Amino acid sequence: MLTYPIKLKKDTNGSLLVTFPDIPEAATSAHDESRVFDLALDSLESALEFYVEDGRAVPMPSAPKRGQQTVTLPASMTAKILLLNEMLKQNVRPAELARRLGTTPQAVNRLTNLRHPTKIDGLAEAFQVLGKRLDLRVA
Repeated sequence: MLTYPIKLKKDTNGSLLVTFPDIPEAATSAHDESRVFDLALDSLESALEFYVEDGRAVPMPSAPKRGQQTVTLPASMTAKILLLNEMLKQNVRPAELARRLGTTPQAVNRLTNLRHPTKIDGLAEAFQVLGKRLDLRVA
């Protein structure tokens, strides 16, 4: 899964400011430290949607520095981001992916929607028609 390092900084009003070095569009603040990671994940997911809407590749996370906090994306969102980045790399539009999969453009739109629940088999098939393999591991 994609795990992004974060920077935490105490604000002048006592809240914590959360930023992502790899995704500058993602930032949030929290007054309650127990909510920092939930708010950070929500901010990151929202920022990634802008990349997708703009047709830009999502930057991969850098390695966290020693002791640096991180936020990990859900597995399905990670797979979708990797798929979208591969589509951009290969210059394959959703309509072309739909043709290769033998499905409708609407089905591909659901497959690539970061917030839509998707079965892993559909994502694996999409990678396959792009000449790639979705590899899952337990660490």
